[in-house]
Amino acid sequence: MNKPDIRHINFEQLQDWVIAQGLPKYRAQQIYDWLWLKNVASYDEMTDIPKTLRQQLAEHFDIKNIQTQSIQISKDKTIKCAIRLFDNAVVESVLIPTSSRATACVSSQVGCSLDCKFCATAQLKRKRNLDYQEIYQQVYFIKTLAKEKYNLPLTNIVFMGMGEPLLNYSNVMKSIEMITSPKGLGMSPQRITVSTSGIAKMIVKMADEQVKFNLALSLHSAIEEKRRQIMSISESNTLEMLANALQYFYDKTGTRPTLEYVMLYEFNDSIKDADALVQFCRKVKSKVNLIEYNPVDNSPFKRTTKERLENFVHYLEKNKIIVTVRKSRGDDIDAACGQLVNKNTLAES
Repeated sequence: MNKPDIRHINFEQLQDWVIAQGLPKYRAQQIYDWLWLKNVASYDEMTDIPKTLRQQLAEHFDIKNIQTQSIQISKDKTIKCAIRLFDNAVVESVLIPTSSRATACVSSQVGCSLDCKFCATAQLKRKRNLDYQEIYQQVYFIKTLAKEKYNLPLTNIVFMGMGEPLLNYSNVMKSIEMITSPKGLGMSPQRITVSTSGIAKMIVKMADEQVKFNLALSLHSAIEEKRRQIMSISESNTLEMLANALQYFYDKTGTRPTLEYVMLYEFNDSIKDADALVQFCRKVKSKVNLIEYNPVDNSPFKRTTKERLENFVHYLEKNKIIVTVRKSRGDDIDAACGQLVNKNTLAES
């Protein structure tokens, strides 16, 4: 008989179980701290807990852990990690360091439910959603790696890895709850960004729940016909629906969403495209993040030129749009935006 994962029971349930064993309830806090604050892989590591209790825990509960399958380090110090889950499925997580901070880019699904034409992950079929504790463990692992490799604190988390976070809504929200909890990593929600390809009703749901983290929308074109060519999700989530949902999110939370826009050569990088983006921004309190396109196998797209990028930026700034350009990181190890795909898995699929 399969035993439940101990991280699937909350603190109150754990405390009830401890009391039912005839033990003092403070033992529940000790166990909980070992699981979430220290992320132990086995009961044997719980050194301040009696051996008999550790044996009881092992009899009743599993500890399902992620493991590192491989690590690649880029010339710019970005680190890509292939993470093997308890059922041998593999996802990828990325550590992006600067001189003073470290960002964890984490996955929310094994593969992806969507089919964005410029993204490597979209070439994989979605196998399953990640459990909230698997997402949490990814973050914990990147946090530990940042300290060990670069002596940096983990300062930011972005849900921009494999998968569509809003199609794994409950697990993503629960993982953020634990990441921000004093009983977990205690991080500020303002240091977390959830990136979505655009599911309007779920953006509204987040707004109604008045989430405290940041929201990013993968827009990539503000011209309906073009967006549908590269993102089929736009057929059921039109630009008008997304604009309304994003403005609702801003009105409810006070947080200005970011519009992510991958610059694709002679597809979405003309002044006409820039003007369409300006018009979209005038409907939504937002800021724009232009992203260098990173090469993906079997993709017809190319990175825009420096001149076309500069002209695009100038047009946005001339029209008072808040805009930044995100430089590519880790592209030499396929760790950059849109490149996350386990190539062994892809070859097998």
